[in-house]
Amino acid sequence: MKRILAALAMTAAATAALAQDEDPYLWLEDISGERAMAWVNDQNAKSRPAVEKEPGFHVLLNRFTEIANSRDRIPAISKLGTFVYNFWQDAANPRGLWRRTTLAEYRKAQPAWEEVLDLDKLSAAENEKWAWKGATCLYPKYERCLVSISRGGSDAVEVREFDLAKKAFVEGGFRLPESKGGVAWIDEDTIYASRDFGPGTMTLSGYPRAVKRLKRGQSLADAPVVFQVSEQDVGAWPSVTHEKDSRVEMMTRVISTRRSEGFVVQGDKLVKLDLPDTVDASVSAGVLYVRLREDWMLAGRQYKSGELLAMDLARFLDSGTAFEVLFTPGPRVSLDAFLPMKSIVLLDLLDNVSSRLVEMRRGADGKWTKRDVDAPKLANLNAVAWDRRESDDYFLFVTGFTTPTTLHFAKGGTDEREKLKSLPDFFDASGLEVTQHEATSKDGTKIPYYQVMRKSAKLDGKNPTILYGYGGFEVSMVPTYSGFIGNGWLAKGGVWVLANLRGGGEFGPAWNQVARREGRQKAYDDYIAVAEDLIARKVTSPRKLGILGGSQGGLLVSATMLQRPELFGAVVATVPLMDMKRYHKLLAGHSWVGEYGDPDKPEDWAFISKYSPYQNVLRGRPYPKMLITTSTRDDRVHPGHARKMAARMQQFGYGTTYFEYTEGGHGAGTTPAQTAYTWAFIYTWFAQALM
Repeated sequence: MKRILAALAMTAAATAALAQDEDPYLWLEDISGERAMAWVNDQNAKSRPAVEKEPGFHVLLNRFTEIANSRDRIPAISKLGTFVYNFWQDAANPRGLWRRTTLAEYRKAQPAWEEVLDLDKLSAAENEKWAWKGATCLYPKYERCLVSISRGGSDAVEVREFDLAKKAFVEGGFRLPESKGGVAWIDEDTIYASRDFGPGTMTLSGYPRAVKRLKRGQSLADAPVVFQVSEQDVGAWPSVTHEKDSRVEMMTRVISTRRSEGFVVQGDKLVKLDLPDTVDASVSAGVLYVRLREDWMLAGRQYKSGELLAMDLARFLDSGTAFEVLFTPGPRVSLDAFLPMKSIVLLDLLDNVSSRLVEMRRGADGKWTKRDVDAPKLANLNAVAWDRRESDDYFLFVTGFTTPTTLHFAKGGTDEREKLKSLPDFFDASGLEVTQHEATSKDGTKIPYYQVMRKSAKLDGKNPTILYGYGGFEVSMVPTYSGFIGNGWLAKGGVWVLANLRGGGEFGPAWNQVARREGRQKAYDDYIAVAEDLIARKVTSPRKLGILGGSQGGLLVSATMLQRPELFGAVVATVPLMDMKRYHKLLAGHSWVGEYGDPDKPEDWAFISKYSPYQNVLRGRPYPKMLITTSTRDDRVHPGHARKMAARMQQFGYGTTYFEYTEGGHGAGTTPAQTAYTWAFIYTWFAQALM
């Protein structure tokens, strides 16, 4: 009895402390602190055996491991000179192998690959857990690259110069210490770098404030600063677009979420692009492309939000105002991506959240014409240029929920496509049906969602269902093929649902803007509406309905659960935001103030406080079972969010499971084995809770 009274007293004291802005679990923000890690280890010691003891866990883990290591996966390639390059991970190369081959060889069922860089050997030699973060190689010879590697998958990377001909790091070459930021080649002996240059050189968001021009053999300390932004800004990034006979050097000041300014380097001067700070601007082959997020009146002409505009960069810098409009959105049609190539621009459109492709070609008169590409319908399409300077050909990935991904080599200007690769059937999709539905949100807005379900399933409210959502940062949720979802859930008779919530980008910028800041509640209302529609249609019932989301999606599922706990039977939040009172003080959090608002401002905290999960946990509520996962090495969303929320839930007596993997960055792991384990853990936990 004394223990119960003492626990109740501690709970009451902690609740009062949180209400007074005192945080009883602040110590869990000490990422690798002894006390915090002891708590993490204790949580893992409880959660892992509880899930691993389930009979289906090891079966699922073995299957997921097979999929993650399968030689039948499609190797994504990029062309650098005469070779195509790929980064590959499997059981023999868990940290990964950078390798190359020719396109002719790649066409074979099992190509012969040439090893370029082995991260497993590098990790062993340097006693580090290196994770691949990409390479920037210098056009046109592609002999030198700036390779980025990170410890444990974090966003902060170390940059080293690499010789592709010798397949070795360059002794005495460019080498930048671990930091967030960017790098870009200017020429063989000069690069731009935005890094942590010492005290006072990072923004409140944890990104570099300055860009330096670094010459070969010059120390980073001696390199001159060529561009600098405010501590309040998100950060400064360099970019260099190399063409056949010229290059365009640019600096970008990122002000906040989806607000930035671009500057073109002209000699010793920086010329600001006279554009609204809400646009996305990029340059290719001397053409300036501008994607609008808001209506823009220019020289008496009204351009619309969501449009894609184009103009020769030189003409724009010379006070040009007459943009060509390459795309104008429709009521349910938006631009998901665009791909400039030698003589065409390929538009990837979302038409009611289904992909279609359009080619835009500029004629001798400077006018643009369009052609619809005959591509698969009701699928998600993703195009990657083969060689944007020399060719209109491109790689086309085609995927769907139940259709294994295929890779085609497409010829621009025609409907010709050569099928290069295809995934095997990683799960049995026979009998599954993909349908699209709409729920009506609180304010009357129609919210689409995809449903994957067995045709034979009865609409009796008894189907275990996972509802996935994100709803933020203008990110669109589209169909994709997943052996993990297929084996982990669909093969067990479960239903998979993907919601297209406001806050995302499915229907253009306005779909995001209406759910930002004080409008954030609309994303939660949308998610609730989809859940209610699934229940009303008798696809499932509250006891059988689980919700899943990561990062911003982790915030989504947590906030929604707290508002409508009676709707759900299980909740999984991965690498989540949870403490919206302090999110802007933790790692990259300050960079998202444009999305969520500033909790230090009373007028912003007034709406943030209504949904911030950590501050809204109450005692005695019918909260569903919850699993929270994160990574110690996540340097984007601080692991303190997940830790504190789990501690809070457990303190109040709720059945909350916590699992933290020690590497993986802002993801599910850095090796195939880690990724397989994390998702086997999640789907086994869901099965425990809902089946």
